[in-house]
Amino acid sequence: MKRRSLPLWFTSAVLYLFLYAPIAVVVLYSFNAARFGAGWKGFTTKWYGALLADSQALAAAKTTLLLAVFSTAISTTLGTLLAYGLARYRFSGKKIAEQFLYLPVFVPDIVMAIALLLFFAWLRRWLEFFELGLFTMVLAHVTFQIPFVCIVVRSRLAELDPTIEEAARDLGANAWQTFRHVTLPMMVPGVVAGALLAFTLSLDDFIVSFFTSGPGSTTLPILIYSSVKRGVTPDINALSTLLLLASIVGTISVMLFQPAKTPKNLPS
Repeated sequence: MKRRSLPLWFTSAVLYLFLYAPIAVVVLYSFNAARFGAGWKGFTTKWYGALLADSQALAAAKTTLLLAVFSTAISTTLGTLLAYGLARYRFSGKKIAEQFLYLPVFVPDIVMAIALLLFFAWLRRWLEFFELGLFTMVLAHVTFQIPFVCIVVRSRLAELDPTIEEAARDLGANAWQTFRHVTLPMMVPGVVAGALLAFTLSLDDFIVSFFTSGPGSTTLPILIYSSVKRGVTPDINALSTLLLLASIVGTISVMLFQPAKTPKNLPS
């Protein structure tokens, strides 16, 4: 058994090295004392201090957080309502709605970004005050966040026993009271997981943000891209490391809040 498992261990090690070695290099060189070049000149944390004193980076961080918070709040609300409607109600066109739900998940980012840009350009023809900026970026992020939130919340609803809601209705609770006091508390793990996933996707997004941004709405991924064109420096590595850390925290949080499957056929 041990000899048979050696190729599997070796293949896994090579695969993980290929995936994570470049990320490890970025993190490592964010502590490099050398200003230019790939040579190691010693350990330092001054680039993180310089980054925190950079007004442009701070403005981009503020825009990124505002974009993530606003889009997550909107997409979580709409995605949760959509998931509840698809899981608990029957209506004409439900199957079509379920099929179109997965479309933004599978469509390439570049296609969605161009489509959104053309749509905003069409709106600008009719609304002269309509300009590209933080508002259009929020709308764009909500567009691709809603399906992810809906899928996560709906998976949670699929594990809930509908007879609990029926029992609440039999005891005199109306539809709103049943949803507020019974269904929603049981949905919370799925809602939190969907919100954290949407927040992480917003932090990492570059292509959609780049095409739908306007003057004064530069995010951290866009700032990194524009800075890399002038050459990779340790402060860019530091900025990438902080963004990576935020993504890791968000991903771990999603895993912690992800709803566990309800065990079936429990002994009475």
